[in-house]
Amino acid sequence: MGMYEAVKSDEDRRVLDAKASQIPSPDVESSLLDSSRSDGRKGGGGNSSKGRLVSLDVFRGLTVGIMILVDNAGGIFPAINHSPWDGLTLADFVMPFFLFMVGVSLALVYKNLSSSYLATKKAVLRALKLLVLGLFLQGGYLHGLNNLTYGVDIEQIRLAGILQRIAVAYFLAAVCEIWLKGEKNVTSGSSLFKKYQYQWAVVLVLTVAYFSFLYGLYVPDWEYSISSEKSSSAPKIFKVKCGVRGDTGPACNAVGMIDRNILGIQHLYTRPIYARMKQCSINSPDYGPLPADAPSWCQAPFDPEGLLSSVMAIVSCLVGLHYGHIIVHFKDHKDRILQWVVPSSGLLVLGFALDFSGIHVNKALYTFSYMCVTAGAAGILFAGLYLMVDVYGYQRPAFIMEWMGKHALMIYILAACNIFPVLLQGFYWRRPQNNIFRLIGIGA
Repeated sequence: MGMYEAVKSDEDRRVLDAKASQIPSPDVESSLLDSSRSDGRKGGGGNSSKGRLVSLDVFRGLTVGIMILVDNAGGIFPAINHSPWDGLTLADFVMPFFLFMVGVSLALVYKNLSSSYLATKKAVLRALKLLVLGLFLQGGYLHGLNNLTYGVDIEQIRLAGILQRIAVAYFLAAVCEIWLKGEKNVTSGSSLFKKYQYQWAVVLVLTVAYFSFLYGLYVPDWEYSISSEKSSSAPKIFKVKCGVRGDTGPACNAVGMIDRNILGIQHLYTRPIYARMKQCSINSPDYGPLPADAPSWCQAPFDPEGLLSSVMAIVSCLVGLHYGHIIVHFKDHKDRILQWVVPSSGLLVLGFALDFSGIHVNKALYTFSYMCVTAGAAGILFAGLYLMVDVYGYQRPAFIMEWMGKHALMIYILAACNIFPVLLQGFYWRRPQNNIFRLIGIGA
């Protein structure tokens, strides 16, 4: 699994006082990728200063903690690892939680704008930085534990990835927030909707487009090949029979077809999540040898951060943007919590109802029901953390999570992407295999 890093800034921890005039105007020029104090100085851990939305840092840190847990314990406890296909596990909440927090942060970053054109230019640059970083970290350049080599064949580099998805979602949500908001004053939930009605129109367009492609596109038969590293013989070719529309199984869904035709099958993730299904692994729900009667698609590349699935991921970010608007326009704690809890509960009910009716919760496809359930869960959790940390002031118990939230990108790069382990294993005794990780049983 990977880690899901929310684009963040010092503005997402602005003051929560009752009067709008007491809230400092966000400095859009500050980097969304850095963690800094609300007074503009770089800061690390420690007690939160007045003027920080600490609950957002804690939420981010908690999500980082979940990510680290499932990364390291998912192989031991497959029940918390990503669901092999339909269904929902602890790991499946991580990506949408980070996308949700990106949206919340953007509402605070762009609360006041001096120049829409300048803000758009900076959003483009920040998105490009994330895209490049994602290609470097998840494109195959680094070869992971037990391998001190590096480099990637451009013809086979993985194009999609976690940071790439976050970059696209961040950019589109930023454009919506910069250009698609009205001038109305917000005094109620209905006036909040009217102020941002064009953003909700974007949500509707994206959702309709997703459903249209997922259920409307014809998926023909297709094939893929697997080369043996231990043999010089010709690659083995596998043919997958489809010829259907609206299929949401692993083999014949429109999500995979679009990625194979646009990105190219050689640029997709080569360890598909569905390889842990019972049809494909005798150790299911973990990876394992193929059963004797395994279907032909079990080893086919499939990218969990592909093009069509990212359309609904953008909607997760836009839902988070709405929750950030509530912080900006509602100053009373009760009003904020009410405006968060009611739609969150509605999303949860809708998501589970859709799952029951056949539109299953599925992370790999990022189905609409999956978006509803995870966005609703994010809203409920965020409201709870806000109540605990920012309203009642229980910040000390959450200190570690707050610190992790402030340094989430650093933790992602060093831990989740194996940068720190790869660097550390470069120090060995006589042979590369004699490193500290082999000594403690990691990568043995």
